[in-house]
Amino acid sequence: LKFGEQDISAIQIDPRSRDDIPRILRGLQYIYTTAAVRERVFAILTEVLPMRTEEEGPVSAETGRPGMAQWKILVLGTLRLGLNADFDRIQELANQHTTIRQMLGHGDWADETRYSLARLRENLRLFTPEILDRINQEVVAAGHRLVKKSPDDALAVRCDSFVVETDVHYPTDTNLLLDAVRKSIETCARLCREEGLSDWRQSAYNVRCFKKAYRRVQQLKRSTAKDAAKRQARQGEIAQAHRDYLAAAERFLERARHTRARLHLACRLPDALLALLAVLDAYIAHGERQIEQIHRRVLCGQRIPHAEKVFSIFQPHTEWISKGKAGVPVELGLRVAVSEDQHGFLLHHRVMEKSTDEQIAVPLVAETCARFPRVRSASMDKGFHSPSNQAQLAEIVALPVVPKKGKRSATELERESDPEFIRLRRRHSGVESAINALEVHGLDICRDHGIDGFKRYVALAVLGRNLHRLGALLLEQ
Repeated sequence: LKFGEQDISAIQIDPRSRDDIPRILRGLQYIYTTAAVRERVFAILTEVLPMRTEEEGPVSAETGRPGMAQWKILVLGTLRLGLNADFDRIQELANQHTTIRQMLGHGDWADETRYSLARLRENLRLFTPEILDRINQEVVAAGHRLVKKSPDDALAVRCDSFVVETDVHYPTDTNLLLDAVRKSIETCARLCREEGLSDWRQSAYNVRCFKKAYRRVQQLKRSTAKDAAKRQARQGEIAQAHRDYLAAAERFLERARHTRARLHLACRLPDALLALLAVLDAYIAHGERQIEQIHRRVLCGQRIPHAEKVFSIFQPHTEWISKGKAGVPVELGLRVAVSEDQHGFLLHHRVMEKSTDEQIAVPLVAETCARFPRVRSASMDKGFHSPSNQAQLAEIVALPVVPKKGKRSATELERESDPEFIRLRRRHSGVESAINALEVHGLDICRDHGIDGFKRYVALAVLGRNLHRLGALLLEQ
């Protein structure tokens, strides 16, 4: 320790506070001050390779942004999701909140360390979902030692899925084409500026011109007049507006392809600009696909199969999900399945890419049992049922609690009439509380980009929730 610093075990956390920060910090404090748990967690954290650490001195332009110790990355990463905060709030807390700064290892005086937004963004993305999952297992094991009377006590698992939305606008084929062409123009303009070329000097004007064509398409609505001639005339206006829109898009994409070929052949580009060329290729491909789909739908009257659609060019992993909930006809994001035990800890989670509940029921329970062998029962709702799932789950856990859809046979009625089956089935709805807690503490919408960022975001939220639960138990004691 240096003068002004305080040992983490001596940090005073108010047990009467109802805010989330004390609970998360108390869970982190327990991890740090329990020698056996700290040793295992820190062994996992050594796999997180920070940039240049503070102890190595100031950072030059060649070495990149300043790094952070792994413990600080863990503290701020779990706080970000546990508080459902953006980087601006995390920066304010890391620089001004006294207790958080003590948990980060900073003293009350003579310590002028401050965190910039870029430093937080670059370091907090160093986690991988696999590392976070292993840390989560240690946190859950520490929580079980607090609440279980015996290490051999069985675990009753409740499984369910919910949708984590991605940060995208409502998709239509016309506004997706606008996004693709706009980003193609802007990327070409940036590449030309970097290389000193005079092309695309009027890029902002080009975007405005293309947006005018989009507005024309957007404002024209189908006629509801009783006169068939009026309806037909309006339909002709709509078709012509779409033709003009597609023609403008094709002209700009052709210019973008020409610029891309010129840059590739005439210049030796640095790595950063080569990466931009790959991004430009992706935008051009998105534009070509949207032109083809709009032509088929509007001008040829075809229906576009759902499997061919993309719902965001910035988050292409986004799925169109309709679960039939009242007031929520459509959700744009990805499903996430979670398994929770009777003590309120989230044992495992799984991001469901292009899969449904019945397809992940067996893998979810099998992976949960591999991490926590004391699982005795697993309850799910009817959406997870299939005959093969019932048979395979019976081989994995002693008591699978999955009600059957539709009519039941005498054997199935007898199984579902068992008192233990009924008891666990009635308690299954408790998993909705865990899902609501996740949505309140970060998983209402994913703010990170890309499928890797999505998985990291979900894993951090699960870890943050378990630390919150661990801290709440400790503060109650």
